This record gives sequence, C-alpha cells and structure tokens, in this order.
Amino acid sequence: MTLKFLVLSDLHVMPEGELSVTLDTGARFEQAVEAITARYGNADFCVLAGDLADLGQPAAYERLKAIIDRIPIPVHITLGNHDDRDSFLSVFGPSHIAETGKVDKAFDIKGYRIILLDSSEPGRVDGALTASQIEWLKARLGEAMDRPVIVILHHNANALHIESDDIRILEPHAFIDALKTHPDIRQVIAGHVHLTSTAVWRGIAFTTLSGGHYQCTVDQPHVPMRRLTGPGQMAYVIGTEDSTTVLFDDYIDGNTEIFLVEA
Repeated sequence: MTLKFLVLSDLHVMPEGELSVTLDTGARFEQAVEAITARYGNADFCVLAGDLADLGQPAAYERLKAIIDRIPIPVHITLGNHDDRDSFLSVFGPSHIAETGKVDKAFDIKGYRIILLDSSEPGRVDGALTASQIEWLKARLGEAMDRPVIVILHHNANALHIESDDIRILEPHAFIDALKTHPDIRQVIAGHVHLTSTAVWRGIAFTTLSGGHYQCTVDQPHVPMRRLTGPGQMAYVIGTEDSTTVLFDDYIDGNTEIFLVEA
C-alpha cells in the first residue's frame, strides 16, 4: 500500500472582500482546492497545518470552512500562531480539541501513524508545546512502535540559520527527546516560515513548505528579506514501507515582489 497525502499551510484567509499583505488569501486557497480536485483526488487526505486565518476572525473561519467543504478528500486540521483557538472552535466545533486542550490528533492509515500537533500559544508568535502535549506525543508514539510516523505541526523546531529562527519553537528539546523515543520518524513537516527547506537534526528529517500566503526569500547578512506574491505551495507526501518522499507543487506560480509602504 502506498500512502499519499497533501499538506497546506499559512493560508491566512481573510473575510470576504478583505486582503492580507495585498493578497486575496481566500481566492488563493480556492486555487489550491482547484489544484487538489484536478490533480490529487486520489490522495488519502489533506492536512491544513496552521495559520488558517490571518487575524483569527470568526468570519474568516466561516469563509475557510466554506472552501474546505469543496475539497474532495478528508481534511485534518491544526493551528498556528495567527489562529484564534476560540474563534476556530466556534465555527468548526469542539470535537477538534484533544485531551491536551489543543487541536492535536493522531490516526493510522496505510501502515503509517500520522500525528498533528498544535504548536500555537495565545499571544506568542514563536511555537510552544506544553508538558501535556509532550506526554500525549510520547503515548501516541509508544502505541506505534511497529510503524513509521510522520509528525505535522505549524512551527518549525529546527533552526534554519536565518532571521526567523527567533520565532520557531524556541525550547525544542523536550519535543526532540520525545521523537527520539520512536525508531522510525520519517518526517517532521511544518510551515510558518513561508519558505521551503529540508534539514536533518539529531538524525530526524525536518521539512518546511512555503505555504499559501506570500513567500519569503532566504535572508543573508546585509541582504534584506523580500516578500513575494507567490508561489502558493503545497507538499505532496508519498509513503511506502521503506521510503517517504516529500514533493512540492506550486499551485500558484509567480514571484512578483510586494512593496509595502511603511506606516
């Protein structure tokens, strides 16, 4: 059996008629759904990995939900730092809350365990996993020692050696130690940084996708980071018994620079 699924992140949906950083993010998400319908209707599921709404308004989640309803495959969700948990739950329902008090989830499919972690904390841009979540993660990993695991969350835990490292999971060691209790963590997939990256840290593979909002360039010393209109990018994950591959599909193709006037 071959597992196939999609990861989308950083949708930053705004209420109808409103823009985020000059972009109609709801329309961009609709383009993602069109691409899923056209190309990935046989995928097993789709994960939305946080920053679903740009400002966390209930109206944004209503728009998001209406668009999600058009996705032809099952959808699993977790949250990011732009999200408002209470507003999200008011639209999507309390069933999304795990025993951890956050939007965490674990399920098995085609020989894999998939774990979603809600790394958002109110009032914080950086990521955080509570002690309750770490214990929950260890328990979910302990149940799945006989199968490979893919973990998906919003914030990257590994340093990318760029300016945005100050908004990653700043205290990642309990998370990494928990992951190291399992012999076959195939991927840890995140969004957050609006940038595509791959890394190996302490023997674990980490990936970020640039997501559906603007894309960041890699910032180097003395070279300012630029914000670009595109592409809108999703990850396409293919899992077999002995391999896990992450591909990237730019469902919106474009790199016009966004010029913002400072207030």
